[in-house]
Formats: sequence, C-alpha cells, structure tokens
Amino acid sequence: MEHSKRMKKGFEVLRKMGRLGTMMNQKELYPDLYDLSVGYLFGEIWTRPHLSIRDRELITLASNIALARPAGTHSHYRSARHLGFTREEIMEIIIHVGHYAGWPAIAHALIQYEEVLKQDAAQARGAKAGKKK
Repeated sequence: MEHSKRMKKGFEVLRKMGRLGTMMNQKELYPDLYDLSVGYLFGEIWTRPHLSIRDRELITLASNIALARPAGTHSHYRSARHLGFTREEIMEIIIHVGHYAGWPAIAHALIQYEEVLKQDAAQARGAKAGKKK
C-alpha cells in the first residue's frame, strides 16, 4: 500500500482512539520511526479485517498488563476509555490477565491505571477552572 494511504489510515485509527497527539517524541527524534508506527502499526495492523479497534485495544491492553510494560500502557488505558471501555471492564481485564500473568501484574497494572485516573481528573479540573476565567 502507498505510504500516504497507510498514514491516512493510521491517523484515522489514532483519531478514533483519541490519540492523534501520541508518539510526538518519535516524530521529533526520528521521523522514520513515527512513520512506521503510524503507517504500519496503526495503518496496517490495527486496520486488518476480522477484529474491531475495540477488540485490538483489549488485546493490546491485556498484553501490556501481562508483560508489565513500564511505558505505553498509560496511553492504552486512555484509548480504552476513549473507545468506551468502562472502569469495570478495565478492572476485569486487569483481574483476568493478572490471574494468568501473576499477582504482581495486577499490582503493577493498578498502579498505572490509578496514575491515569488521577492525571486525567487533574487535567479535567484544570480545564474546568480555565473555562471559568
């Protein structure tokens, strides 16, 4: 597939996930890596048939939780929420995966998810305060 078509498809997936501003460090540091991430990962892999974006987000989040990824999981919690996952669904993913990946995976996932909830709440409060001015 042509590069510009892949990029367009990738940006559409990122838009649906609420992540258009993601990976800007890649774009700044090494644009080829950014192009691969947007065009290939999101434009090709995430748009393959048979699984929805929601399905793929669930798989990605579960994989990151199981592998206790120190980076990347925060943005996938946000994407899951943007795609309509409820707090209960995310907690059930953590519980389910943790019983296969080990109890420390649950502890690590909870720390990361709690960080996201606190950061997002603080950001929402700041945005609300900014509108009042």
